[in-house]
Amino acid sequence: MERRTTPVPFMRDRLSKPWGHPPPSTCLDPKPRSARIAGVLKILPCLLAALVAVAVPALGKPPQPQDQPQVYLLIGQSNMAGRAKMEQADTEPIERCFLLNADDAWEPAANPLNRHSTIRKGLGMQKIGPGASFAQAMAEKNPEITIGLVVNAKGGTKIGQWKRGTKFYTEAVRRTQAARKNGTLKGIVWHQGESDGGAPEGYLDALAQLIADLREDLGVADLPFVAGQVKDLPAINDQIAKLPDTVEHTAFISSEGLKTTDRWHFDAPSVRLMGERYAEAMIRLQKAKR
Repeated sequence: MERRTTPVPFMRDRLSKPWGHPPPSTCLDPKPRSARIAGVLKILPCLLAALVAVAVPALGKPPQPQDQPQVYLLIGQSNMAGRAKMEQADTEPIERCFLLNADDAWEPAANPLNRHSTIRKGLGMQKIGPGASFAQAMAEKNPEITIGLVVNAKGGTKIGQWKRGTKFYTEAVRRTQAARKNGTLKGIVWHQGESDGGAPEGYLDALAQLIADLREDLGVADLPFVAGQVKDLPAINDQIAKLPDTVEHTAFISSEGLKTTDRWHFDAPSVRLMGERYAEAMIRLQKAKR
């Protein structure tokens, strides 16, 4: 007698389908794959946060000043922002000099110094201004100090845009106050005037008022202030030259002998010389205060 065998249920399923292949629905139905992708996307922010948490301590914070730096506010228009050609050597950190960054914290200073300005034009326009050589000259005169720069300039601005209550003025004061949390305010360096050449009347009065307002809001009545002359603009330069006779504890530097690459912007050797002149004038003012 022939003996029949009935497959058990799981064997019946296996015999009815090719071995080694999952059910067709698993291969063709996109839902399981979509669910997996959604799950990965859900945890991706957590994974990134974990990576950042590991990487940041490893990288560490930028070097910080060992002592309270002497703080200088550098403001004005394009020549202060920096328009001179920058070489590779100009990007090296400036010894014993720090720059207030976008987080209102100190970082080693290197050109372009106006890159953290809260009012600047495009980053690609920021090159070399007088700030680097000013800081170098100040530090060389006193090997025991550290320099802290607050650079907040913007090209093409008129002096009326810097008066109290404007964004330019408010940001200059705010950032300087932030720097003073870890530093001592020692002076202001100003280079502006090209944009006022078409209507120079009252420039000196506006500059004197700006100085008075800054000193009041920064709480330093005799804060040294040095202004720089512009290129071949007697109607403005003559007024800047009268500043020391108009406002106490101020000085000006001449633009005599400086060269430009266009109508207004000084070349790299000239802005370096300008920075040295600023430093010499600032040191004279500081000595006169003692």
